[in-house]
Amino acid sequence: MRDEAQPAEIRIAGFVEQGVILFAKTLAKAIVTNERRHASMTHDIDMGASGCCSAQLLVADEPLVYRRVSKPDFLVAMSQGAYARFSLAVKPDGLVLVEEDLVYISGMPEDTRVYRIPALRMAEALGNRILLNVIMLAAFGAVSGIVKRESLRNAVGTSFPPAFRELSLEAYDAGYERGRQQLLSGPLRIPVCEPS
Repeated sequence: MRDEAQPAEIRIAGFVEQGVILFAKTLAKAIVTNERRHASMTHDIDMGASGCCSAQLLVADEPLVYRRVSKPDFLVAMSQGAYARFSLAVKPDGLVLVEEDLVYISGMPEDTRVYRIPALRMAEALGNRILLNVIMLAAFGAVSGIVKRESLRNAVGTSFPPAFRELSLEAYDAGYERGRQQLLSGPLRIPVCEPS
């Protein structure tokens, strides 16, 4: 179980165009503005062959001294490259949330809680693939419990241009409900990854 006295370490990763940094900024906004907690965020963009982008957040009830996320409690992976690069760094009993059509899940430590969300299909059903990050953010809020539902919804509502706000909130509600359903169903059972 995660030590609640320690800052929560979160890594969000995928392709740059999937809105990884906006996901992290919106989550940090919900935590800091709406819940009056502390968050520290950094991000890395690898424009090489992988095209992987990652954002890291530390979340705590007390002011934070900057440090890098190295063993996240939570991983959100929106691409296969992001999953391959960061999945085995997740702490024991950590939580991994993946986009189910873009990420193939292979061996994970037995105690890792893994959830899959069809965010791309859901975004396409709403008429705009760019909503993938909002759906993943909402699902993450539901399965992680790291932030209150309304705090995160309010942050989504104030993080997008007015013309896009209503659709973003619709995507948020759909993603949160799907995440809540996944949480009630329980994590996936993944074949165990033997340490090398």
